[in-house]
Amino acid sequence: QVQLVESGGGLVQPGGSLRLSCTASGKSLDYHAIGWFRQAPGKEREGVACIHHSDGRTQYGDFVKGRFTVSRDNAANTAWLQMDSLEPEDTGVYYCAAVWGMATLKPSLYDHWGQGTQVTVSS
Repeated sequence: QVQLVESGGGLVQPGGSLRLSCTASGKSLDYHAIGWFRQAPGKEREGVACIHHSDGRTQYGDFVKGRFTVSRDNAANTAWLQMDSLEPEDTGVYYCAAVWGMATLKPSLYDHWGQGTQVTVSS
């Protein structure tokens, strides 16, 4: 069983940056795709970014528009989401998730989830 823990959330002003981390324990992330998702109050959970387990191919939600970068270090069992040029609309709880095999932005296809970390973008 893979346990995931996110960290790095917080309060940031519009235009600022945050770097979220996702650390796995219990089992290696080898062969697992990693996805980042977010959920704002009253809204459905949506895919932010995902990264394949082997070749590092990435995919982003349309709203990212080049502002975020997902990365991973399989040896360290860790993934990151670098978020720049943050906007108030980026506010929400951010989750990392893992699934054996192909990366996807569909949250229903992931079976291991972290507890989430709050990101608030406000002046």
